[in-house]
Amino acid sequence: MCGRFALVQEFTEIEEALGAPVEAFPPRYNIAPTQPVLVVMGGPPRAPGSNQPDRTSMLVRWGFIPGWVKDVSKFPLLINARSETAATKPAFRAAMRHRRVLIPASGFYEWKRAGRKVPQPYWVKPANGGVVAFGGLMETYAEPGGSEIDTVAILTCAANEQISHIHDRMPVVVKPQDFARWLDCINNEPRDVADITQPVEPGFFDAIPVSDKVNKVANTSPDIQERAEVAEEPPQKPKPKSAGDDQLKLF
Repeated sequence: MCGRFALVQEFTEIEEALGAPVEAFPPRYNIAPTQPVLVVMGGPPRAPGSNQPDRTSMLVRWGFIPGWVKDVSKFPLLINARSETAATKPAFRAAMRHRRVLIPASGFYEWKRAGRKVPQPYWVKPANGGVVAFGGLMETYAEPGGSEIDTVAILTCAANEQISHIHDRMPVVVKPQDFARWLDCINNEPRDVADITQPVEPGFFDAIPVSDKVNKVANTSPDIQERAEVAEEPPQKPKPKSAGDDQLKLF
């Protein structure tokens, strides 16, 4: 899954990487669910000779709300969508077909829980640096009172062999050569872009152990991405034998 990420580059670098105009905003080192996140959408085809961009960007709420939801307070927070089933799940089916977006990021955080009492956080960033684009699904939810809210979920796929020791899921990364095809929801149905949702190759990311500062949403300074020693787990105390343990060995 992907429950936290960061976007720290200058807006000009994001514009160049995603091919869309972006408003300037400060670096964000610890983006959490329900907060606004930047998305890039495909626009109408560019007119011949026009200098107008064919992609646009906007801030939307990270936490997808399907259009058919009646009571948001009783609906779970959908921050991720499984790429393998998004085209068929009622919550994501329409967005996967009509509203695919790109979510620029500098990397994401993941917690290794398997075999640990205290999860170890990792900062997972592109090995070559720069901005990456996660695949996303967008929905504009109309509240009963008439107001509208734009929402998004990050698509995930199976983790590659480099990341799987941390977690079994990772964000879908859309490569630059696939941006146009991914955003073209008029000519490309979900089956036409299924190949884009495969895990990136091992070596694409660096996974850096960091301190538990990232656990708190209020911690938003660059130091949460600094390398930290992997916390050693205290040795587990052997379970005391029950009175019948030795007897049971006889059977």
